Amino acid sequence: MRKLLVAALAAAFAGPAAAQTKLDFILNWVPGGDHAPYYYAKAQGWYAKEGLDVNLEPGKGSMLAVQKVGAGANPIGLADMGNVLIAKGKGADTVGVFNVYANSPQGLYWLKSSGIKGVKDFAGKKIGNPAADGARPMWPALAKANGIDPKSVIWVNVDANAKLSALKAKSIDVTTSFYNIHHIFQRELGDDMGFVAWRDVGLNPYGNSVVVNADYLAKNRAAIGKFVKVTQHAFATCVANPRPCVQALVDANGALKFDNEMTNWSLVEVLMSDKSSKSVALGIHDDARMQADYELVRDYVGIDKPFDVKAVYTNEFLDRSVKMTK
Repeated sequence: MRKLLVAALAAAFAGPAAAQTKLDFILNWVPGGDHAPYYYAKAQGWYAKEGLDVNLEPGKGSMLAVQKVGAGANPIGLADMGNVLIAKGKGADTVGVFNVYANSPQGLYWLKSSGIKGVKDFAGKKIGNPAADGARPMWPALAKANGIDPKSVIWVNVDANAKLSALKAKSIDVTTSFYNIHHIFQRELGDDMGFVAWRDVGLNPYGNSVVVNADYLAKNRAAIGKFVKVTQHAFATCVANPRPCVQALVDANGALKFDNEMTNWSLVEVLMSDKSSKSVALGIHDDARMQADYELVRDYVGIDKPFDVKAVYTNEFLDRSVKMTK
């Protein structure tokens, strides 16, 4: 069945190349397992066959991706939807066109030997992560949901690749990370690893979505429609048969290890799967959940200028026949 699905999806993108539209797509972070479908679609020539010249640009956090797409420096990018809502209130006009993480990927890690048992113990502690990390602007919502003052913690700028070493050296007490690299923290920290997923302590907003500059979308709906079409089918293909997708990612990014990124991808599948992605369409933004996310950000983080939440997402480009199968 899987082989038939993959073959059908591949056949859907067979055809003559069209005039190329350049799309500089900024990722939320450096390439990893969660980005495998984009690299696979590009390696297979699926974007090119739809007339798209897609450049996959490594990112440095959701906040940066939202800022660049909102300002038009990149027409399209990958960013946490909570950050999209915050930025919209500040004037960054972006529109989500394909949801990747139906569940929040955010997690918090610490050393059990520090005496920390959970979020309520974070007061007075140092949380280390990159300045543009998407967890920072959403932290007030998590803190208030767990009954602590958001300002009671100390934020420390730490490069993404230095999180674990900083935690081990005890120069920070807590760090943030996405669930799809949970296995790396487990390997490095062993039985001393303390962890909590945001989705398990009162906060499960939509995570990463493909977002487009609103002005660009208005003028290039056909191109964005083609990008979403290819991307949705690429994600479905990678769920059905992940190994070729992860291999394409590794081939394009030589420092990555295949086995590690396969584990990464298996955790990504957990984050992609919810009732709507399985029963309505892979990549959908549910209206009720988006309204709830807007209210969460408004009440706990703050929105400078209120807006209709339906202005920041659209499901119009999705193929409703393509669903999450796990």
